[in-house]
Amino acid sequence: MKETIRCAVLGLGRLGYWHAENLVSKVKGAQLVSVVDPLEGRAEAVARELGVEKWSQNPNDIFEADDIDAVVIVTPTSTHAEMIKKAAKNGKQIFVEKPLTHSLDEANDVIETIQKHNVSCQVGFMRRFDPAYAEAKRRIEAGDIGKPIYFKGVSRDGNVPPEEFIKHSGGIFLDVAIHDYDIARYLMGQEISSITSTGNILMPSNKFMEKYNDVDQAITYFTFDSGAAGDVETMRIAPYAYDIRGEVVGTEGSIQIGSMRHHDVKILTTKGSSHDLIPDFPTRFKDAYLLEMVHFIDSLRKNERPSCTEIDGKAALEIAEAATKSFKLGETVNLSNKLLTL
Repeated sequence: MKETIRCAVLGLGRLGYWHAENLVSKVKGAQLVSVVDPLEGRAEAVARELGVEKWSQNPNDIFEADDIDAVVIVTPTSTHAEMIKKAAKNGKQIFVEKPLTHSLDEANDVIETIQKHNVSCQVGFMRRFDPAYAEAKRRIEAGDIGKPIYFKGVSRDGNVPPEEFIKHSGGIFLDVAIHDYDIARYLMGQEISSITSTGNILMPSNKFMEKYNDVDQAITYFTFDSGAAGDVETMRIAPYAYDIRGEVVGTEGSIQIGSMRHHDVKILTTKGSSHDLIPDFPTRFKDAYLLEMVHFIDSLRKNERPSCTEIDGKAALEIAEAATKSFKLGETVNLSNKLLTL
């Protein structure tokens, strides 16, 4: 087993900073050697705050460095393909936030490069590592609900991204629903074979989304190659909480995953009862972001492939692209299901 994995984090927005912070203080066997961000002064400020020795505005400084084993890519999606290929060609192990790339053509090129240079790649679908979803997966595999026959996902967020983000996000199916598509494949243990999606702009303040062919609320219905089925509700306008839930129905029972409850405390007064709700995704998935990085580093130390690879990244991307196409055309789209041939 390799004792220490020397890492660099590329991109120091909110999520990149969390990954850097975790690598510095919470992930056994990880050493954060350098941080990178193109914004003037950002990398230096984070490096000084976290006690990291090196910083840069130029990612090429990392790809060509001999003292870096692995890179954590938390840059805009439009840069993922280039970043991954440069990392692979320089022998760096790769963690990349979802989605893998912006398009399937890019994904195929990226996967070919990763495999040609024999490096590992983990894609940041953190829900797989959330304790509740991980336990659900264990119970499903143990046969506790029989054969899975239906998946239901709910992703409701009340934080509408600014127009500049929507402009470059790839749309609600790629930006938000892709998490549900990945966890549906993971929990059901099956590939999605067809997909039908619809969407609307429900809030007048979000009419600007029309120019980007995007929406603030969407529904996806899909079938699996086994004959099982599922649906996903996706919303950017939930006014009450960050609400992420899932359910898998089996032939002998059902597993329900997640809750809106923040703390397991219920307040009883003469006016009635209440409990506090989860306010945002950092609160809901704080543990998952840490655990996915622990898994990445452990896999590299043991010289094992991580459990959520570039192939999973391509699969989720294909589903998201099909959902987007279905929404735009108003018809069901069939998927190739040739995801494991590369």
